[in-house]
Amino acid sequence: MDLTFGCVLSQAAYGPMAGPTAIRTLAQRAETLGFHTIWFADHIVIPRHVKPFYPYEAGGASPFDAAQPFYEPLSVLNFLAGCTERIRLGMHVLIIPYREPVFTAKILATLDALSGGRLTLGAGAGWMEEEFAALGLSNFAERGAVTNEYLLLFKELWTKENPEFHGKYVKVSDVGFLPKPIQRPHPPIWIGGHSPAALRRVALVGDGWMPIALRPPSLLRPPEMEDKMARLRRLLRDAGRAEDEVAISVTAPVVVTKTLASPRPLLRGTTPDENRRRFAAATLFASLPVMLISLRIAPGAAARSPRAGRGLRLSSDAR
Repeated sequence: MDLTFGCVLSQAAYGPMAGPTAIRTLAQRAETLGFHTIWFADHIVIPRHVKPFYPYEAGGASPFDAAQPFYEPLSVLNFLAGCTERIRLGMHVLIIPYREPVFTAKILATLDALSGGRLTLGAGAGWMEEEFAALGLSNFAERGAVTNEYLLLFKELWTKENPEFHGKYVKVSDVGFLPKPIQRPHPPIWIGGHSPAALRRVALVGDGWMPIALRPPSLLRPPEMEDKMARLRRLLRDAGRAEDEVAISVTAPVVVTKTLASPRPLLRGTTPDENRRRFAAATLFASLPVMLISLRIAPGAAARSPRAGRGLRLSSDAR
C-alpha cells in the first residue's frame, strides 16, 4: 500500500494569518505539491475562560485566543471545493455534537457532491465544556453517545432511499434526503482521538482512525501506539469487521520557524537507547498508510502574509 501524506492547515483558518487568501493559497499550494488531503479543525466560538482540559497541550491550557478569527470548517471546505480540483477535503476533526445532525448530514452530502466526491469526515466528540455551554448544548456529559448516534444517523441518511432512524437523541422518518453523497457507500468517516471510547467508536462506525502523536502531554509514543492498534484490531474482530477495513493514520507536528532547523538527522539520537527508540518510531509510523502533517507557524515566522513563509525551513518539533 502506498504511503500518502495529508496536511493540517488549521492556521490558515485560525489566528492572525486566517482569511480567504491564506486558505485558498495554502490549499492550492498543497494540491500542487501532491498532498493527498488537507484538513481543518473545528470551533464555533472561543470562550474567554476555559478550564485546563485540552489534551494536546502541556498543562491542559487551551491554545485558542478568543480575540482571533476562527473560520467555520464546513464553510471553509465548501469554499475550497471550488478553489481546488483533486486534493481531498477533510476535518481534523468536526465536533459532531455541536450541530443539529440532519442539517449537518445535508451540508456534508452537499460538500461531497460539489467537490466531486472528495470529502473525508474526521469526527470527534469534543473536549471544551465551555463551548458546549456557549452553544446552548446540555449534552457534554453524554457527548460520546451523542457522537456515535449522530454518525449512525449520517450513514442512514446518506445511504437509504427512505431513511428511518429512531435513536435516543434524534428521530427521523418519512423524509426525502437528496442529493446523496457521490462516494459510495458514503464519504469515509475517520475517528479522532485515542481514548478507549474513541477506539470503540472506530470499531462501531469508523472507516479510519486518526490519532495525534508526539504532542505533549499526549505523546502516543510507538509502544503505546502499538498497544492501541492491537486493541483496535480486537474491537474490530469483536464487531465482526475485518481488521484491514479501517485505515490507520498518525498526525505529527511540524513547525515553520525563521531559524534553520537543527542539523542533527531525525533518527540520530545521542545514546544507543535513543537511537533504538527513534528507529522503532520510524518503523511503526512508516508501516501506516497515511501520515498527516500538522503545520504550525512559530510566532513571528510569517507575520505579514502566507507568502512571508516562502523559503522557511520545516522542522519537526517531535525530535
